[in-house]
Amino acid sequence: MSQRDATELRTEIRGGHFCGPTSGLAPGFVQANIAIVPATQAGDFEAFCDANARACALLHRSQPGEYLLPELGDDIDIRTDVPRYQLHSPGGVAEEVTDIRDFWRDDLVTFVLGCSFSFEEALLGHGLEVRNVTDGCNVPMYRTSRRCQSVGRFAARLVVSMRPFPAEALDRVHSICARYPLVHGAPIFAGDPSELGIADIRRTDFGDAVRVRAGEVPAFWACGVTAIEAVRNAGLDFCITHSPGHMLVTDHLNESLAGVSAREQLQW
Repeated sequence: MSQRDATELRTEIRGGHFCGPTSGLAPGFVQANIAIVPATQAGDFEAFCDANARACALLHRSQPGEYLLPELGDDIDIRTDVPRYQLHSPGGVAEEVTDIRDFWRDDLVTFVLGCSFSFEEALLGHGLEVRNVTDGCNVPMYRTSRRCQSVGRFAARLVVSMRPFPAEALDRVHSICARYPLVHGAPIFAGDPSELGIADIRRTDFGDAVRVRAGEVPAFWACGVTAIEAVRNAGLDFCITHSPGHMLVTDHLNESLAGVSAREQLQW
């Protein structure tokens, strides 16, 4: 799939012509994680996001039942504009769908969370290779042994995404990504995956494994899939998330997030 702008990509997604991972697509535009929960649980979920903001930085919260999100982009419809959704119910395996209009309810609240795909553009712009973009695959993601701060029914272990870099590039990677705290900021760790409780880096929990070449060090970022895990673990009667790696692409530019450190400062 060739690179394209946000509106064109969403049009293809809405029309059912694209349902794959969005890493490397619509360069320049902010991509976002999605969690949709009943209004009765929205307060606790927002508090969970605030308590675990490195992984779950909140960019936008809708009103109950609101499915058009003009603050995020022209004609965005959260029911149709994500390439692939997951429907969650207690004790069951998530059902994947590409359209949630038939499942929409007037009490549903949409949370839009920062995504690491947004800082990948900055890394590429500084001449650094992003392996999942090079390989045209989803970014590798792993559950760690680190526990998030729980709020109400929402609890999870931290999920991380991984990108390998030459050891001598790690300081540059850190300084570049630190400018984007609303999309996970700098890596939380670089080095032996076992320090995070990851037994085998070749076996991902989400996404696709990528090559780690000799002389490269795996760098790990807090990941928005942590929010999916918290929603899944909450045992809600019904909730919806994006499928890992299949993000909402907004009309906002990645540079609009540079240096923004708190969501109340985000003027969208």
